[in-house]
Amino acid sequence: MDKPILTTTVGSYPVPDWLAALPSEQAVIDATRVVFDTQRQAGIDLPTDGELYRFNVNHPDTNGMIEYFIGDMGGISRRVGRSEYEAFQQAGHMRFRAKPAGVVMGPLAEGGLNLLEDCRRAADVAGGPFKFTVTSPYMLARTLLDRHYGDFEALTLAIADVLAGQVRGLPCTCLQVDEANVPGSPEGAPIAARAINRVLDAFEGERAVHFCFGNYGGQTIQQGGWAPLLEFLNSLHADHLVLELAHRPESDLDALAGVDERIKLGIGVVDIKVNHVETADEIARAIEKVEEKVGPGRVRYIHPDCGFWMLKRSVADRKIVALAEGRDRYLQKLEAMAEGRDVYLGV
Repeated sequence: MDKPILTTTVGSYPVPDWLAALPSEQAVIDATRVVFDTQRQAGIDLPTDGELYRFNVNHPDTNGMIEYFIGDMGGISRRVGRSEYEAFQQAGHMRFRAKPAGVVMGPLAEGGLNLLEDCRRAADVAGGPFKFTVTSPYMLARTLLDRHYGDFEALTLAIADVLAGQVRGLPCTCLQVDEANVPGSPEGAPIAARAINRVLDAFEGERAVHFCFGNYGGQTIQQGGWAPLLEFLNSLHADHLVLELAHRPESDLDALAGVDERIKLGIGVVDIKVNHVETADEIARAIEKVEEKVGPGRVRYIHPDCGFWMLKRSVADRKIVALAEGRDRYLQKLEAMAEGRDVYLGV
């Protein structure tokens, strides 16, 4: 991984039909190997494991990024009666979720949560450096009805402490924390930053934080922009950010220049909400636009806006290939310019 701009994916991958038809532990291992090999053969420098073991048929719109963590955590009941249902709706933590993922009945604890096992499964078949993903404590807290702590910040930090214990010593190159609520709710940024940093500080490798404006059945559900979040972004103990940009207005690029230079930028150049497969030139031009705003050397990674779970494998795989080809196309242009030659990037 010695190129100035690296390629990575964000997390999820479409569940293969054969895995959905005949699920088993061996099938998950085989499918994870396929996901890694598909990315490496396409030229992805830092692949993810595809999160295939997290998919929940009862909650397909969130791809298991909530229930995977909440379901096994100690202190949470999954039984949601009418009173809990109504109380959650009245609290209004999540407009797009009708009922809570669980009810906090006592002190949060590890319970049956075991990220180490799943990360080791991935490490055994990764074939090189890879990234492991964890949902943000703040986002998880927003999905819960609290009957124990009586304070949202206390609940959020309690989740952070559980996750911090889980990410210590994980056998991955990079840990990525995923947060899809703060971009549309910047008032929660101070609490979210404290919680996310507790998780990041517990991991000794490369640390990233992914932000998007929602990817629920291909829908954007959060309103806002990157400019109001600059103070929040700069407070994170992250090595790089993983930002949705391909599906965003160009005006969002202006805010990126204000990101602290100690934090490298990961920019979304592949739109996962559409079936259009970007060309190498389109991706190269997207990188060029960002570097024109923030200066050379700030962009460390390019990636899709979010996970690929909602797309067909045939579309996702072609977008992965285009991602690497677009990065190479842009680096070729930089090399040509250094030699006094010019290369035109089409759109």
